[in-house]
Amino acid sequence: MSSTSMTLSGSPALPKFDVRERFPLDTVCEAAKILTGASDPVAAMPSVLNVLSSFMGLQMGALALLDDSGAGQTASGKVNPFVIAATSRGAASAPAASRAMPVAATRAVFRTGVALVSCDVAGELGPEALPPQAPHDRFAFIAVPIREQVHSPYVIGVLGAWRDLTEEVYPNIDEDQRVMTMVAAILEQSVKFRRLVARDRERLMEEARLALRHANEKSVAEARVPAEPIRGIIGDSPAIKSVIAQIRKVATTRTPVLLRGESGTGKELFARAVHALSDRKDKPFVKVNCAALSQSLLESELFGHEKGSFTGAVAQKKGRFELADKGTLFLDEIGEIGPEFQVKLLRILQEGEFERVGGAKTLRVDVRLVTATNRDLEAAVARGAFRADLYFRICVVPILLPPLRDRLEDVPKLAQAFLDRFNEQNGMNKRMTPQAVSALARCQFPGNVRELENCISRVAALSSGTEIGAQELACHQGTCLSAELWRMQTGEQSPIGGLAAVRTPLPVIDSGVGQRPPATACPIGFGEGPAAAPACQAPAAPPPVEPEPQDERARLVDAMERAGWVQAKAARLLGLTPRQIGYALKKHNIPLRRF
Repeated sequence: MSSTSMTLSGSPALPKFDVRERFPLDTVCEAAKILTGASDPVAAMPSVLNVLSSFMGLQMGALALLDDSGAGQTASGKVNPFVIAATSRGAASAPAASRAMPVAATRAVFRTGVALVSCDVAGELGPEALPPQAPHDRFAFIAVPIREQVHSPYVIGVLGAWRDLTEEVYPNIDEDQRVMTMVAAILEQSVKFRRLVARDRERLMEEARLALRHANEKSVAEARVPAEPIRGIIGDSPAIKSVIAQIRKVATTRTPVLLRGESGTGKELFARAVHALSDRKDKPFVKVNCAALSQSLLESELFGHEKGSFTGAVAQKKGRFELADKGTLFLDEIGEIGPEFQVKLLRILQEGEFERVGGAKTLRVDVRLVTATNRDLEAAVARGAFRADLYFRICVVPILLPPLRDRLEDVPKLAQAFLDRFNEQNGMNKRMTPQAVSALARCQFPGNVRELENCISRVAALSSGTEIGAQELACHQGTCLSAELWRMQTGEQSPIGGLAAVRTPLPVIDSGVGQRPPATACPIGFGEGPAAAPACQAPAAPPPVEPEPQDERARLVDAMERAGWVQAKAARLLGLTPRQIGYALKKHNIPLRRF
C-alpha cells in the first residue's frame, strides 16, 4: 500500500497505457463548472459522474456520503454508516446495500481516508461486490475520499467509479485516480461553501428569533401603555394592526427587515416607520430605488466614486451607504438587481465595509438595512436569478404588507384622509356622500392604496360641486381600469406585477409560508352582490398568452417595448448589460423611440 492509494491484494501497478483518447484536463474543467455553479453540489453530482464517463471512460460512478441520521448503523455496531447520495443515473438516497459501490471497500476508505484501487474486484472483494448492471466481472474499482476540509482526517464521503478491463491493453489506473482525486477536491470546496451558507443562515435565523423574543418581552411590559399612532399609517383593521405590531417589535433592534407586498401597499411609508421607531430616528434615512438605475450607476450611487474614476466623475462623491452611516438605508425593489451587483452588495452586508468606485481605501459604515420588493424572491432563488446567501442576509425579518382588498374596512378612513389632503393642497372644501364611500368600499383596488389615492384625486378634481356622489366615481361611469387590469393578469406579463401576479407553483421548500400572499387570479368577493360597482364585476377569462418571439430582433424589440424603450430595463429583462443592448440595437438597425 502506498501513501496515496492501496490495493486489496498488493498486486503490482498496471502498465500506463491509454486504449482510447481521454481528456483529463477537460474532465476537471467541466466538473468545476458544474459544481461551482450549482446551488446544491450533491444534486449536481450525476452530471459530474456522466462527465467522468464521457471524457474518461469511468463507468457506473457513484457518490457515498455518511449517514448523519444514524439509520444506516446496524445493531452489530459497524461504524461509518453511509448512503449512496448520487449515481450516474440520477440523484437518489439509496442504502449501502444497493451495490452501487462495494460496501467493504467504501468503509475502508471512510475509515482510513486513503484512496483505494482494486484491479480484480471479483477476486479480491467477491462477485457480489460488482454492481448489478455490470455486463461481466472484469472491472477495476477506484474510490477516493472526500474530506470535510483540506488535510482534515475526517472523511464525509467517497467518490467511486469503475474501469472496464476488457480492452486489449490495461488503461492508466493512476491517471484515473488522480482525476477523481481532483474532482473530489472540487466537491469538497463546494460542499464546504454550502455548509457555510447553511450555518450563516442558521445564525441569522437565531438572531432573528432572539430579537423577536426580546421584542415580545418588552411589548409585554409595555402592553398597558397605549401606543402612539404611527404618522402616515391609516387604518385599524386586523391586517394593518398586525403589521404595525411587527414594525414596533422589530424597529428597536438592528435586525435587517424585508418589506414584502404588492405595488402600492406603502412599503416606503412602513420603512420610514421602522426608522422613526428605532434609536436611529435622529440619524439619516436614505432611500434608493434599485429598479430606477442601471447596474453601473447603482454601484456608483450606493458606494460613491472617486474623482476621475470614470468619464464624467469630475469630483469625489459619497455613496448612499456612506450618507446613511449611523442611520437607516432603504433599498426599494431589491429583487431587480443583477447577479454581478448582488455579489458586491453581499460583501458590505457581511463585513460592513466597501471601497468607492475607482478608490483603494476601505471604508466602514454602520447602517440599518431595510429592503422592499414585490417579487417572489424564493422563486428567484430557485431559478438562480437571486443569490441564496444574499436572500438569507436581507430576509431575516420578513413583513408582509396586506393588499387593500384584504382590509376594505380601512377604505373610508383612507379616502377621507386623501380627500382632506386634496382640499388642503387646492384650497377646496369637498366632501363625499355616504353612498360614494360605500361604493368605494366595495371595490377591490388592484393598485392598492396608490390607486385609491388616484381615484379620490381624480373624482375630486372632476366633480362640479362641493359634494361628491357615487354616480361621479369612475367605476359608475365605465372609466375605471381596475377590472381591465384583473382581466389582463397573465403571470409574468401582468400589468399589476409583483406578488399579485398569477404564478405556477414551483416544487421547492417554501420557507416563506405566512410571509407571502397567495397567488390568486382574482380576489374573493370580487363583484359580489347586485349593488357591486361595474368595475367590480367578475373579470372575463384571460386572453391566450402570445408566444415569445423566437427571432433575435423580434425578442429585442419586444423587450424594449415592454421596458418603455428604456435600455437599462430591457437589459434586465433579457439578462444582458445596457452596453450589450446598445450594440444589439445598432446591429439590427433598430431606431430608438423617444417619449
